[in-house]
Amino acid sequence: MSVVVEHDKRRREILEKALDVFVEEGYSDTTFQKIADRCGITRTILYLYFKNKREVFIFSIKLFTETLELKLRSIAGNPEFSAIDQLKQLMNLIIGESAGQKKLLTVICDYLIYLNRSGSDPYERLRRRTIRLRHIISGIVIAGQKSGELSKVPVKVVTDMLYSLLEATVFRATILNRIASDDLLAAADLFIERLQARQQADKK
Repeated sequence: MSVVVEHDKRRREILEKALDVFVEEGYSDTTFQKIADRCGITRTILYLYFKNKREVFIFSIKLFTETLELKLRSIAGNPEFSAIDQLKQLMNLIIGESAGQKKLLTVICDYLIYLNRSGSDPYERLRRRTIRLRHIISGIVIAGQKSGELSKVPVKVVTDMLYSLLEATVFRATILNRIASDDLLAAADLFIERLQARQQADKK
């Protein structure tokens, strides 16, 4: 195995274990030493892979979101599903994953609060992390409109509406300590069904 491949493999292993530390300890209480201890390495070795705790956290979240993105793209790219079904499955997956990742989402919220207090723009950071998700939703809507399955409504409005339901899921899980999401899933399904073009609905 080449040095580069081995380095990347070790880096990924560190990120996976570090994410557990962040979830258990919270962003503020997680230290470089705690991450090194969980990985069974020294701080000196950890510095060979990452320059600070913040970088470890960012790449840990990136690894998590990339895994989720692969699942979403497998839904969006499946020609056997209609646009309506793709949107429903996508929302079911994301809301379900979000409701089941309360601790992780709490850590992310803590980090965003930390950024805000330190003078950074948490909205811009979050927007960059979720832009691919918005593109996936927009892509499904655009394809559905082109095929005549979905009505011609502003794509941005649809994307923003569905995204707001995801934000509601996160808020309820992290702030209100509620993980039940059946009502949000029902709201998403109802909204998505209303996107169906009239001629398509008349065929049923």
